[in-house]
Amino acid sequence: MATEDPANDPKADLLRYLRSAREALLWKLDGLTEYDARRPLTPTGTNLLGLVKHAAGVELGYLGDTFGRPSGEPLPWLTEAAETNADMWATAEESRADIVGLYRRAWAHADATIEALPLDTVGRVPWWPSGRDEVTLHHAVVRVLADTQRHAGHADIVRELVDGATGMDRGATSMPSDDPAWWAEHRARVERAARDA
Repeated sequence: MATEDPANDPKADLLRYLRSAREALLWKLDGLTEYDARRPLTPTGTNLLGLVKHAAGVELGYLGDTFGRPSGEPLPWLTEAAETNADMWATAEESRADIVGLYRRAWAHADATIEALPLDTVGRVPWWPSGRDEVTLHHAVVRVLADTQRHAGHADIVRELVDGATGMDRGATSMPSDDPAWWAEHRARVERAARDA
């Protein structure tokens, strides 16, 4: 019996890129103080731990509830009674360990859904309008992957603002230099170009 070439397996591709995006988002918390993991660094309050909390809810919703596979995880910040934007920041009572643990459980739950169902399985997104709430598993995975990558990009910028750390992980920054003098000159060059435009 011939086995399918893993290089041609769309599910494996989606999972590989989703797992990479998750890890990129999560490592941005490594080595930070509680304050730095939580503090808002943009006018809209973007913060690292809030991005992780949000990503956990997205995965549990789109790759759980949507396909009739509720996780059983309590997400009080997503109820109608919750404060607006409550999924984008951590209260003092929500520990980093709790949020990271929730995110890892969301990964396992989402991965189990992806592995259990064909990509053409149709689900219903509970928070979308009736009649326009159907989505395939393939679409839902792409949506979650795009959302996770988007927020990993936010985390890249926020972490760089905190302590200068960049890249997808500590060992693979993909940056052209680690010399602060090079970066100072590069930034000055970009600033000059912006002023001269």
